[in-house]
Amino acid sequence: MRYHDPMVTAPRDEEELHHRATALAGSTLGAVAGRCGLAVPTDLRRSKGWAGRVMETALGADGGSRAVHDFAHLGVELKTLPLQGPTEPRETTYVCTADLTSLGESWEASWVGRKLARVLWVPVEGDPAIPPGERRVGTPWLWSPTAEQTATLRSDWEAFRERLTLEGAAGLTAHAGTWLQVRPKAAHGRARTAAFDAEGRRITVNPRGFYLRTAFTRALLAEAFGE
Repeated sequence: MRYHDPMVTAPRDEEELHHRATALAGSTLGAVAGRCGLAVPTDLRRSKGWAGRVMETALGADGGSRAVHDFAHLGVELKTLPLQGPTEPRETTYVCTADLTSLGESWEASWVGRKLARVLWVPVEGDPAIPPGERRVGTPWLWSPTAEQTATLRSDWEAFRERLTLEGAAGLTAHAGTWLQVRPKAAHGRARTAAFDAEGRRITVNPRGFYLRTAFTRALLAEAFGE
């Protein structure tokens, strides 16, 4: 679920969005949350996604609960990137859920492809030794994939689509994919979603999501900051 503070209007354009995000660099997440009227958890075990919700609220994300970009009118997605140290992503980055009945006709038309077409990356401290409210926001940057990055992401996606067609949902394993990964995405093991097996029979399985591997986000950090 996305959060929106009615007191924070949606940014008019990418320039204003980037300016707002840059103004938060160096602030603690607790300070940003306080300005937005959001509670600060003592730990994130039961508050996964909290940093993202704080940034969505502070920056005026207007996507709401609809299946649209976080900044719907700009076509921009917001991704917080927890770091262990200055340039090391702490975890893979969730992009969106995977429709296990049909991934789409092309990479460009797929939901994951459209989600990654334009992204505002916001690094945040992710060291678990630092209390959530004391973790600092880093320098943001707007990103679109290069031709080379797009080619690899598309290749991963096409391989997933082929596996889904030939092997059903069982063919989508976390080991596949160079930069893009498909793996279970659910708050608990009881969650189920529609899929097909290798014989084309309709079944239900645990939901899956698309994730970006840390090797990819590490490369993006180096690209953005010259590390």
